[in-house]
Amino acid sequence: MTNTTDSKIAFLATDGYEDSELTSPWDALTGAGATAIMVSPAEGEITGKNGHVQTVDLPVAGASADDFDALVLPGGVVNADHLRMDADSVAFTRGFFEQQKPVGVICHGAWILIEAGVVDGRTLTSYPSLATDLRNAGAAWVDQEVVVDQGLVSSRTPDDLPAFNAKVLEEVEEGRHAAQRA
Repeated sequence: MTNTTDSKIAFLATDGYEDSELTSPWDALTGAGATAIMVSPAEGEITGKNGHVQTVDLPVAGASADDFDALVLPGGVVNADHLRMDADSVAFTRGFFEQQKPVGVICHGAWILIEAGVVDGRTLTSYPSLATDLRNAGAAWVDQEVVVDQGLVSSRTPDDLPAFNAKVLEEVEEGRHAAQRA
């Protein structure tokens, strides 16, 4: 059983996220003892493309990777497109890579990683339509259920959520142990 007790996990999203790509990892992480915090450029609440409503806990403009143990980036075309155009969201995401903290990204969520300049030399997967974008940004794109590369966990679609959630939990736990040793 994975134990992520005392871990603080940031979820970064805005309106139009893929509902299950937020709720499934959220439930997996909180079920393992983590505290999930919804970070967004939007205020109040955000709504998924299928109607799930999530309360925003923290505006991204006031958020720092320093305050979290990991980041999860749900997909959804509209969500991902808006986040990659938001400078605060891009800077917040980049901070997790600068601090070598675990990041989970699924589906179209990988667009922000390109904008943050953090995919060059990494191997990852995504929704297939992002393959060329990721390759052009220097990533090695593969068509696999889940890929882990130096703390970056990536998956393609909601069908991959069981494998994605398991690997995100594993990376959060490994990140906690590494931080305790440091």
